[in-house]
Amino acid sequence: MDNKKETKAAKIAESSAHTGDSAEEIIKKYSNMVYRLALSQMKTAFAADDIFQEVFLRYIRKNPSFTSEEHQKAWFLRVTINCCKSARSSAQKKQTIPIDESLSQMTSEQNDLLRELRKLPQKLLTVIHLYYYEDMSINEISVIIKKSPSAVKMRLVRGRERLKELMEEEDYV
Repeated sequence: MDNKKETKAAKIAESSAHTGDSAEEIIKKYSNMVYRLALSQMKTAFAADDIFQEVFLRYIRKNPSFTSEEHQKAWFLRVTINCCKSARSSAQKKQTIPIDESLSQMTSEQNDLLRELRKLPQKLLTVIHLYYYEDMSINEISVIIKKSPSAVKMRLVRGRERLKELMEEEDYV
């Protein structure tokens, strides 16, 4: 067992060599961003925890090299989105129903907004999350989701419109 721990520690040390940050520093730096995106995509804390773990395990295993901090951030966002897509398709095959434990830790307004956001189609939810929660520009989002900036703008417009409709239906507005 000690050999496995040493091997894992060596991989972590090697992976941090590309940015000058230790794996622990990188996890601290991107943990909130990865978790928030995973939670918004997967809709349960349990599933978000799994995605969080998978993203950082991939980072350690693949040992990617980055040209800049923006490149590193984009990599973590892209991998998080891809892991969420894979997990959703796997969950759909299993026909599971998620238990929503994350709602108990928020204010009623946050709960209402989150409940309505979760009703949005995934492609609209993704751009809204990246734009509002990760403070990404339209151009940055277009690179991450591999769509044109005009497609991102349109998804933002449609997402806002749909969210407004949903909020009005529930008399929140």
